[in-house]
Formats: sequence, C-alpha cells, structure tokens
Amino acid sequence: MSRLQWKCVFVWLALCSLSTAQERSWPQWMGPRHDGISHETDWGTNWPASGLPVAWKREIGIGFSSFSMAEGRLFTMGHVDGEEFVYCLDEETGETKWSFHYPCQLVDNLHEGGPGSTPTIDGGFVYTLGREGQFYCFEAATGKVVWMKDLQADLDISLPEWGFSSSAYIFGDQLILEGGRVVSYDKRTGKKNWQSSKHQAGYGSAALMTHNGRTLVVTLDCDAVRVINADDGEELASEPWESPYRTNSTTPIIVGDKIYISSGYQIGCGLFRWTGTALEKVYTNRKMRNHFNNSILYKGYLYGFDGNSNLGRVVQLTCMNFETGEVAWKQRGLGCGSLMIADGKILALTEKGELILAKATPDGFQELSTSSFLTGRCWTVPVLFHGRIYGRNASGTLIAADLPKSNRN
Repeated sequence: MSRLQWKCVFVWLALCSLSTAQERSWPQWMGPRHDGISHETDWGTNWPASGLPVAWKREIGIGFSSFSMAEGRLFTMGHVDGEEFVYCLDEETGETKWSFHYPCQLVDNLHEGGPGSTPTIDGGFVYTLGREGQFYCFEAATGKVVWMKDLQADLDISLPEWGFSSSAYIFGDQLILEGGRVVSYDKRTGKKNWQSSKHQAGYGSAALMTHNGRTLVVTLDCDAVRVINADDGEELASEPWESPYRTNSTTPIIVGDKIYISSGYQIGCGLFRWTGTALEKVYTNRKMRNHFNNSILYKGYLYGFDGNSNLGRVVQLTCMNFETGEVAWKQRGLGCGSLMIADGKILALTEKGELILAKATPDGFQELSTSSFLTGRCWTVPVLFHGRIYGRNASGTLIAADLPKSNRN
C-alpha cells in the first residue's frame, strides 16, 4: 500500500473512532453534532400501542428542559415550590446521583413555566442556565459548583419576557449563549471573552459555521438573525426577523454557507446564504412556522411542526425541501409536538404525549408505530439513547422506556 493509501486508511479509522465516541453520549441540546440526529440502530420498530416497557419513572418538577447524557449520567432541570433544580440522575435506574437547587421564579407567562434550557456536558463539567439567568458550571461527577454567573447583572440586561432558555454551545474554550446579548465565556474560569450589543432576547441556542477559515456564531433573537465573529464578538451582519410576540425560539440550521431559520405566529421560515459580508436571501415562506421546537434536517429535507396550536389553527408535521422551501408533505393530528431523527426515522412526541415513529422520507408520511407514553402537555424533545427513549411532560413526569431489540435480519 502506498503512503497516500495508508494516510487515507488512517483518516478513515480516525473518523470512525470519532463517530463511535460521539454515539457514546448525547452531551447537549440536539445531540453530539448539534443536529438532532441519532445513528443508533440496535432497536426495533414494532412498538406496542399500549406503551413501551417503562424502565423507570420519576417526578422532576415543572419545566421543558430536555436531557443530556454521558458516562451513565443523565442531566436535566425542573422547578419545585419556588426553586429550580439541576438533576444528575443515574441513566440506568433514574436514581439521584446529585442535585442542586436555588430560588427562582416560575416565569409561567401563558404556559407552565420552569427551566427551558438543556444542560451541556463537556468532559468532566456540566453547564446549566436557569430561567432567571443563573448560569452554573458544575463538576459533572460531584455537583460541586466551579463558577456561577448571574446573566442579568453580568450582561446588564433585564429578565426576558419568557425567561432565559438558551443552551450553552461549546466552541474550543468558549461557552456561547444567546439571551438579550450573545456572550462568550471561558468554559473553565467563567471569564467573559466578549459580548454583543443588546437586543430583544431570543429563546433558541447559538449555532456555528465556518467560512473561509473563520468561525462564525449565528443566532436568532426576536429582532434579527445575526452573524458574529467567534473570535471577538464583532457583529458582521444581521437580517431583520421580528416576532409579533417576541417569541423567536429556534436554533439556526447551518449547511455550508447557508443558514435556515424559522419562527411561529405567521412569520415562517427563511434560507439565507452568507456571502462573507452579507446575508443574501434564498427564499422565505410561511410553509414552516416552528413555534419553539426545531425542525431537523436529514438528507436534504427538513422535518418539523408548522404552526401554533394556541392560534386555533391546525398544526401539521411538515417535510420541506431545504434548498427550495417546497413542501413534500404535511400530516395532521400530532399537535404542537417535538421530534428528533433516529436511524433514518422520525421519532416524534405529540403534544398530548403519544410517541410516533415514521420513516424520514420525502415520499409521504409513512407511520411505523404509535405508542402511549405520557399524559399532559408535552413540548420537550424526547431523546433516544442506548436503546431507550427519555421524555417528559410540562408538569415534570420523566419516563425512560425500553425499546425492543432490532428486528432486522
């Protein structure tokens, strides 16, 4: 074998090793690659309508925080009697390894309230953001506080109308957050690297893109979509994207030099191309109006929930061509739900708590299974990890359910 061939083999093995390592954890909002996709394959699709076997169940308090998992630990958050709790649970049993709590408002404006941010795991540390802006760095194994920031005081901003909901994005030694400003902290010390100018807070998280060797932060707030230099926080461009109710809540989706955003209340979606100096519009339409949960991009198509149930309109699970904005299909009956993609399949949790499994294909909605799971309002994205589905409702019931083994030959 030639030196070049050996080099190619080495690169391929390194990539395989990285992919395998990534699948050992679900360390942050939208998973190891920030795309909401799991490649786990050792599970079956024949789910009982009455419900999957429950491995464990517990109450964690009011909220919409999803789950992050690594090294046998599951992290999430909830609100109980005027205090916000950070939980580190045993992934296998649901038993508490440690918890931490602090006084916090519920911030229940037109919904149940409670924490909406998902913990972020990085090595031996975990980072959480409270509804009032309590930003903590913990030792993941012990719950010891390493450092803490009060975002309202530290950024000189007021409490956003719907509270702080961004999940931390880790880039090198930086922790990046959106919420009244875009801010970067040193992940180990909490020292502030930079902050943007003030704006109407958004409730989604930051995304990163690379262009001509430079790393850029892309965020959606309730005024605009912004492109910011990750090195120093300089805003390079913005495009107005106002919400009539100040509720822009999704995370931008980045593919190469393209940026996709979406929001509810009849605003819709848009695809922009970053030219290096400006955001160039590719299309905008009202065919995908994500209220608060992200669409997921898979093999050139976006899968997401279009519409707001509180407007009295029908919310539809929608499949949209990423490049053109054209709709491939729509499916009613799931309410304002949430979803991820797992092994090429849509795993959706309906607003009323049913699990729906369907093929992730533009060739029409093709349901594989429907299974009872939770009751009450369910807006939080479920997570499929290590052959289990983890999900919660707004009142704080957390369920871990076992999937059947793969039925492939």
